[in-house]
Amino acid sequence: MEMKQRMGKRLVLFPLPLQGHLNPMFQLADILHSKGFSISVIHTHFNAPNPDNHTNFTFHPIADGLLETEASTADVIGLFAALNAKCVSPFRDCLSQMLSDQGEPIAFLITDAFWPFTQAIADGLKLPRIVLRTTNISSFVCFAAFPLLRQKGYLPIQDNRLEEPVAELPPLKVKDIPRVSTADPEVVFEFACRTCNEVKASRGLIFNTFEELEESALSAIRQEFGIPVFPIGPFHKRIPPSSSSILPPDKSCISWLNNQSPNSVLYVSFGSIVAIKEAEFLEIAWGLANSMQPFLWVIRPGLVRGSSSGSGATHPLPDELAEMVAGRAHIVGWAPQLDVLAHPATGGFWTHSGWNSTLESVCEGVPMICLPKFADQMANARYVSDVWKVGIQLENGLGRQNVEKAVRRLMVEKEGEEMRERIACLKEKATLCLAEGGSSHKYLENLASHMLSV
Repeated sequence: MEMKQRMGKRLVLFPLPLQGHLNPMFQLADILHSKGFSISVIHTHFNAPNPDNHTNFTFHPIADGLLETEASTADVIGLFAALNAKCVSPFRDCLSQMLSDQGEPIAFLITDAFWPFTQAIADGLKLPRIVLRTTNISSFVCFAAFPLLRQKGYLPIQDNRLEEPVAELPPLKVKDIPRVSTADPEVVFEFACRTCNEVKASRGLIFNTFEELEESALSAIRQEFGIPVFPIGPFHKRIPPSSSSILPPDKSCISWLNNQSPNSVLYVSFGSIVAIKEAEFLEIAWGLANSMQPFLWVIRPGLVRGSSSGSGATHPLPDELAEMVAGRAHIVGWAPQLDVLAHPATGGFWTHSGWNSTLESVCEGVPMICLPKFADQMANARYVSDVWKVGIQLENGLGRQNVEKAVRRLMVEKEGEEMRERIACLKEKATLCLAEGGSSHKYLENLASHMLSV
């Protein structure tokens, strides 16, 4: 508290209102608050955070003007475009008002990279802006290479070239290039280019990763962007995380895990946005059942596309299957993921390969099965399976035999044991980088100095 008063510098943070973006932004806020900065948060009404979970911060809601039809994650690029158009005036007015208030001076604006409009406003108000990119560095290198990828003929992606390697971005294949389902693919390209240009115009770039995990990608992004880069992760291991979960976690799964053998349970969660077809859901369910391994499955409302189970309910397993897995399966609508991954009974994680989930799995030494669906997830999965070699990618479809085989490879066969050993080494590096003298510790000190020197 004394440090905070002595510093007298405020940071204004503007998170993107999706779960995978809110979590790291609030973790970053907690970290910077612990370094003596005061924190103010500007946020949209859509997926608004609960101020009661962050009592050290001040909150400033702005109208986002989203219509009911726009406030959906079915087309995330459409949602990003709508938010970036409709938040311009409310954000500028809010930030101008904060700057004119006679309080602590604002040292920096920190925004999610997917708020590109904020750079022009920051410039107009003569306020330096730093960007948080919530993916890892490796996938961002690919995102930044979109103009090159178009020039070389990789974009737009053609189905008959999916297995081709991208020679300019090893180890990626064409199918690993970030892509998002949207009405107009050109919008994705334009948004990627605009985002990267506005990042280059900022005063720095923060990543929730650590140097030892992504050394070559870090060198590439420094060269490409020419601004200071601060890999200060893993965020969630620095400070006890406060809750920024949009869905309430069901903690009954921890009691269930307490009754399972060490390293025996496969944790299955596909994040907060991914939706799968009914046929895929059934193949996954039968594959899990036939593997004969215990599993904890997050079946959140909306996971199964077109589900008739109601917006607040989880999708039920068929009766025959539910009977078959009784006692060795536990199903919840949402889980306290950090607690689950840290639990001794958890021996594997079947994930959508979002970056937060991937990094959390690395930090707890839990090997992965990867089912990437969109955006950076494909690149993350490629690094997990082919570079770090700490997971299995499901590349031959979601048939129940493929699922069963992958689960057994990870959970009971020698291949899974070798992955467990490799990811244990990464876990140790993730711990060491945060200690005094470690890479992330140094970058955080540099970031704090950088924001005080302007």
